[in-house]
Amino acid sequence: MTQRDLSYDRYCDEVTVQTGLLRQALSGADLQARVPTCPEWTLRDLAVHVGGATRWMNEIVRTRASAEVPDEAVPQFAGPPAEDGPGALDAWLADGAEAAAEALREAGPGRKMWTWSWEQSSSFWARRLTQELLVHRADACIAAGVPFAADPELAADAVDEWLEIVAYVQRVQPADPAGELRGGGRTLHLHATDAAPGVHGEWLVELTDDGFAVRPEHTDGATVELRGPMTELMLAFYRRLPLNSDEVEVRGDRSFLEFWLERASFG
Repeated sequence: MTQRDLSYDRYCDEVTVQTGLLRQALSGADLQARVPTCPEWTLRDLAVHVGGATRWMNEIVRTRASAEVPDEAVPQFAGPPAEDGPGALDAWLADGAEAAAEALREAGPGRKMWTWSWEQSSSFWARRLTQELLVHRADACIAAGVPFAADPELAADAVDEWLEIVAYVQRVQPADPAGELRGGGRTLHLHATDAAPGVHGEWLVELTDDGFAVRPEHTDGATVELRGPMTELMLAFYRRLPLNSDEVEVRGDRSFLEFWLERASFG
């Protein structure tokens, strides 16, 4: 995989930065509005999900948990009652993010603890929480009708992490639809057309008999290419932006791209 070299401290900082931007998107919005990219949720549901996930991860990091922590063991996991109003929800989000960032900083990178992943350490949670907040901030912005932009480094890292998660699911859950992303020699090329200096913006994903391989390189001969500005490329790859959007372009076999996205849509 092509993991970015973002620092642990950067991830810790982004926990509060992304939460702050999420709170801005929610400010003044109709919290009962449906979220088009997560249609089972209202905006308030999305906020409670994000805040609960933040507090859950905080509890794991804070206690250096050696096993999964049940939701009911997490203080204030469910958030304030709806009747307490948006101000209480906003404060709950802010407090949870500050506590999680503090716990991550106190733990430091590489501290051993339980995760559901291939990496049993605080470093996994710092990255995972940052990207959870980034992508759900996009959901909130879409629902609230406000602009969304992602820092290019974070957007590229979001693509990297998602590819790593799909590969991990293939290994540990062979019956998952992600297991079908193998064989045939087909290739998917992701190309950010506005990659900033120092931020690599291309991925070549090649299906193999064992799964898929990822290389940070350009090609003109992929089975399908998804291209567009980094923010929009990330959103389309996460199925937050339709492939027929004017903001991205699909070249080649669109059905293969749809095949990929449908089978990597867990979570």
